[in-house]
Amino acid sequence: MYTTPEHPGWLEISIDVDPVAHEALSAFLFDMGCEGVVSEDFKDYSLKAYLLFQKDLEDIRSKIELFLHDLGDIFPEARSYKVKIHTIKDQDWDSVWRSFFHSDRVTQNLMVIPDWEPIPALLKCHFIKIDPGPAFGTGQHPTTRMCLLSMEKPCFKGPWTMFDIGTGSGILAIYGVKLGADRVAAIDIDPEAVRWAKRNIELNGLILEIELSSKPLAKWEEKFSLVTANLILGTILDLSPYFPRVLAPDGRLILSGILRDQVKEVEARLLEYGLYIEDVIFQEEWACMILKR
Repeated sequence: MYTTPEHPGWLEISIDVDPVAHEALSAFLFDMGCEGVVSEDFKDYSLKAYLLFQKDLEDIRSKIELFLHDLGDIFPEARSYKVKIHTIKDQDWDSVWRSFFHSDRVTQNLMVIPDWEPIPALLKCHFIKIDPGPAFGTGQHPTTRMCLLSMEKPCFKGPWTMFDIGTGSGILAIYGVKLGADRVAAIDIDPEAVRWAKRNIELNGLILEIELSSKPLAKWEEKFSLVTANLILGTILDLSPYFPRVLAPDGRLILSGILRDQVKEVEARLLEYGLYIEDVIFQEEWACMILKR
């Protein structure tokens, strides 16, 4: 009689390192084969990743520590770190993974609700259903929260449109529709992110309202009232020449994924392209910039 082989279980990799390294480290962990990467508590700098069980734990630890050592040449803050690995049985995986995500009132006007939790009765604000998967953007990270909050600020006269660059989970694009955008386009060059953004867009019944694309920013010519980009410093600097091309004359550009001490560098680069800071908000060590022409 055929029986299904027992699942080997999972490795939980816990890394304490400065948040400046989280984006690059998350990408590395996904490349290693991790099924999910989450930040449990941004105040204690911890990052957790989940990898299908493998016997050679020391080899995995060595690869991670070598990557962090090299990353320290780029981000000196990342030179101090701690790596811990332990096993989790397969039957505990779902409860462990889901324990990180709960319904959250991200702004006064928005609640983000995991797909597995019910919508609260008599809810009197916008809500977004999210299945986080491996894509960045659950509303928990300060950069995402600040982007969502900043999206509520601009008051456009008449119909307005939105363009989300590096959409990740699709959460910003979805909120654009909720806030009344007449047209929303969202792009990401990562096929896995596009797949999960599509999943979340479908969860919220907005498959016809949001144009999801993997077309690079350099190939877009259309202008939008609101442009959002929650990325990292290097990517923002690389893409900065293209922001004015997709931003309407009276539009607003929302940028995040940058640290407090990186704001002046971003401001200087965007001034070269005729973009000026209208407002900057901060949360913990992160910054979110609102810019205009």
